[in-house]
Amino acid sequence: MSNQFSIENVTGFLRQLTLAVGAVLCALFIGMVPPATAQQTEVSETINPSIVPDVHPDPSRSQKKYLLENPISPPDTSSPRATIESFLFLLGEARNIWLDVRDDYAKGDTVFLSPADERRLGMVQAILEKASQTFDLSAVPASAREHVSIETVLQLLEIFDRIDLPELVDIPGYEVGIFPAAADLKTLPSSWSVPGTNIVIARVQPGAEQGAFLFSKETVERIPEDYETIKTFPLKHDRTEDLYNYYIYTPGGFVAPKWYDFLIAGPDWLQKEFYNQTVWQWAMLAILTLLFAGLPAVFLRRSRRSEEEEVTAHHQIRQMISFSAIIFLALLYRYLCNGQINITGGLMQGISTVTTAIVWSCVALLTYQLLNFLYSSAIRNPAVPTGSIDASLLRTGFRVFSCTVALIIMGYGATQIGIPVYGVIAGLGVGGLAIALAAQPTIENLIGGIILYADRMVRVGEFCQFDNLSGTVESIGIRSTRIRALDRTVITISNADLAKRKITNFSRRDQFHLRHRIGLRYETTQAQLTIIIDDIHKYLEDHIQVKADPLRVRFVELGDYSLNIEIYAYVDVGSMPEFLRVQEEVLMKIVGIVRARGADFAFPSTTTYLASDSTPEAGSSLIAWPQKDDAKALSK
Repeated sequence: MSNQFSIENVTGFLRQLTLAVGAVLCALFIGMVPPATAQQTEVSETINPSIVPDVHPDPSRSQKKYLLENPISPPDTSSPRATIESFLFLLGEARNIWLDVRDDYAKGDTVFLSPADERRLGMVQAILEKASQTFDLSAVPASAREHVSIETVLQLLEIFDRIDLPELVDIPGYEVGIFPAAADLKTLPSSWSVPGTNIVIARVQPGAEQGAFLFSKETVERIPEDYETIKTFPLKHDRTEDLYNYYIYTPGGFVAPKWYDFLIAGPDWLQKEFYNQTVWQWAMLAILTLLFAGLPAVFLRRSRRSEEEEVTAHHQIRQMISFSAIIFLALLYRYLCNGQINITGGLMQGISTVTTAIVWSCVALLTYQLLNFLYSSAIRNPAVPTGSIDASLLRTGFRVFSCTVALIIMGYGATQIGIPVYGVIAGLGVGGLAIALAAQPTIENLIGGIILYADRMVRVGEFCQFDNLSGTVESIGIRSTRIRALDRTVITISNADLAKRKITNFSRRDQFHLRHRIGLRYETTQAQLTIIIDDIHKYLEDHIQVKADPLRVRFVELGDYSLNIEIYAYVDVGSMPEFLRVQEEVLMKIVGIVRARGADFAFPSTTTYLASDSTPEAGSSLIAWPQKDDAKALSK
């Protein structure tokens, strides 16, 4: 009986889990709940009266109207009192509109939010973003600032609901109107703390917001910890539920979609909190991460660079499509995590940071490939001679320009995730120079490796000759390059030394040079010599793997013991074994042609002429010139 009960429980649990996961996946990928991100608000909407603590006097109606009807107007931060008053007023208005939309949607039977409700949620988001302008968010990375600001605003509101705030008249400040007059800063303190807390409102000194009183960046960093400490305390200003708790543990942003009812009806453990996320949020995050981590690997594998020296236009277009797809997938992954599953807190910041880094890196690579495609298209243009100095300058200039633009884009992307790249570069100064001098050998080898990659002198797997050294490149590291020599030993050369050497790359030959000299015997007649040259030339012209231009077969020299014929041609093959096969075939055919014409090859030989000397008579000449009859005899 107990076994049957256990099996039924397991079956029911699996069925509920399947329904919950299926409902969430359907909602995520068919866009059941469009995100309410509209920044424009409808002024004609009826604004409910703000709910603020009873200890606070209600701000003037003119200030309310002005603050709400002007979405781009900043909140009043001219004094600590104005900052708190603006914050509480804006949060009160946002709270009322938010709850009205949620209740209306829950009571209705529609799947989608109505256009009016979407506009009202857009107003809620705009008000919350305006309230975040009372915070000093300079320490928050730009990529996560939007989500962090909303969470921090809601956390601070919940903290204020659980503590005793002083009367507004007891907070340093001035009376606030529609356009408050400039305050005398000398009479205001540089900072003010909420009594009994570490919440500080301080005057901003440098930057565009100089003189404004904002919740300090130290306070912003401490608000999540303070909320975790105080969230279990009773509400002293009991207005509604914990909106921050509702915001982070429900999907879809501000209002939970209808499919969230399936999760509510499922097992209770799906709603349990674990490291500031619920179990169902962790499960959906794991599913999305596995799915989106596999797709970019497919694009990267398909866009892997070929081993050709010159990259084709088709390959460049395929790479640009791959980078664009990765950018789209990263943005979609971030939207689903932050906008639908509603991942929050530090995990959300990590996701935003990683996806922002991926997006900007791919944007930089996409820009680099696009500029390379443009200059490659220009060089392939028949109007531009590829061998001219203009084409060379165009190629070099575009490469330098492409790298510069890509580095600038990556630098800007680094600033979006909180890395002050430009400040680091500007702050190197003397310290950077000293480090560079101390690490000169290492930097020299590093630059040498970059040069090897940038100029594409050698690649792994290529057979090259480096001055008096020959071998196959096995690896190119940060400091050195390893080469497998012909005797199978491994030779390590520093990158800086290798970049300075004369490098002959045999693996990049597109054609193989066929050049030989054959020597025929001096007994070969002129007619035989002419026929042999013509036959060899015709044979090479008809050979399918021998290039027609340049092709030469010429009688070039009267050698010491032979009549020399030069054979000059190129063989269109891609590897040395194939070339050796073709060369063997050609040489054997030449041997056959020579011997078929009755000639033969010469070899080193010496001819000795023997003659006897006679003693001249006295008074005769030392040199006896041949007579006429003797000359005839010699000629015979």
